[in-house]
Amino acid sequence: MIVFKTNYGDITIELDFEKAPVSAANFLEYAKSGFYDNTIFHRVIDNFMIQGGGFETGLVQKTNGKPITNEADNGLLNTIGTVAMARTSDPHSATSQFFINVSNNTFLNHKNKTAQGWGYAVFGKISAGMEVVNKMKQCRTTSKSGHQDVPVDEIIITATTVNMPEPAPEQATQK
Repeated sequence: MIVFKTNYGDITIELDFEKAPVSAANFLEYAKSGFYDNTIFHRVIDNFMIQGGGFETGLVQKTNGKPITNEADNGLLNTIGTVAMARTSDPHSATSQFFINVSNNTFLNHKNKTAQGWGYAVFGKISAGMEVVNKMKQCRTTSKSGHQDVPVDEIIITATTVNMPEPAPEQATQK
């Protein structure tokens, strides 16, 4: 699990390595490296989603890694409390940015493998801190530096903690 400490409170994200192995591993690597520390949720739309993972405070864009393969065809749906990869109009352009669904966004689900039908890959869910997310979605927003729906008062991920369970040691076999 990944814990984001924010200036609104803590959010815990449980990753789904079984159904979204590429997206979950990508997110985990960004989290382990400290990439998300001091980033902001730069786009907040109540009754839709809150998006983060690409900008530092002051709306300064971060340099991120290479795009990953879109796994939106994994059967996971964009429902309240799920976490999905943000991307451009290119279905396979997701890097570090993600969003938390604060509504059941069925129109974001995978329909087919066309540019219009790919959808957005869900790779995890909020397992604790949904009350924090619900506070965030109600913030006042504005337009800033060519971006819309930017929180007036920054919502900052101040620190990231990775709490992944260690694999169980193999049992010694007796002969």
